[in-house]
Amino acid sequence: MEWDDDGIVLAVRRHGETGAVASLLTRSHGRHAGLVHGGQGRTNRPILQPGNLVRAKWTGRLPEQLGNFKLEMLHAYGAAFLDDAARLSALGSACALVETALAERQPHPACHAALVALLHALEAESWPSIYVHFELALLRDLGFGLDLSACAATGQTDDLAWVSPKTGRAVSRAAGEPYRDKLFKLPAFLVEGGEGDAAAIREGLEMTGFFLQRHVLDSRHAVLPAARGRMIGRLG
Repeated sequence: MEWDDDGIVLAVRRHGETGAVASLLTRSHGRHAGLVHGGQGRTNRPILQPGNLVRAKWTGRLPEQLGNFKLEMLHAYGAAFLDDAARLSALGSACALVETALAERQPHPACHAALVALLHALEAESWPSIYVHFELALLRDLGFGLDLSACAATGQTDDLAWVSPKTGRAVSRAAGEPYRDKLFKLPAFLVEGGEGDAAAIREGLEMTGFFLQRHVLDSRHAVLPAARGRMIGRLG
């Protein structure tokens, strides 16, 4: 059996003296692992960096086997941000989060598209805001999307200021004021578009992190990856 697909390198681990097992998020085959012969060598080592966009050919006798990967570099995002610690930490956080959150071999084309969009956006100054949107897209693709379109209590669509941790729905400023200590702040850029300042980014990440942990990772007996915490630290 064999297939070809575009993929993003999520994680790599050593295998034997010269090989490596690579985990990719592929467009059509989901999160998929495969053995790369010579993965620790000079030819493959630059390709096997988290965040790199590759063309992957997988072969195996049976679909349930680990199988083998042959990889061709399409875009070296991992090397592009070696001199930018904040962007590199965001790339590592996104890859680690997808590796932790997605079940193996289940197609997630929307998540693949969101991660590719984030990799492109890391080249722009607005990347922190895009990163928060990426985590919202991951929640949505996994069936736990937040409803930020209207107030859960009144139905109004303006002056939305809070998000309920119980329902994942927006709440207007007036309706949520008596319960503000129990609600998440809703950063304006998630509703109105544009970029958020440092405080708004942290508020957005606090909110998405809560829902990712409760709805996605708890059921997998996992926690938010340490790489995500390092990224938040880099944001200041």
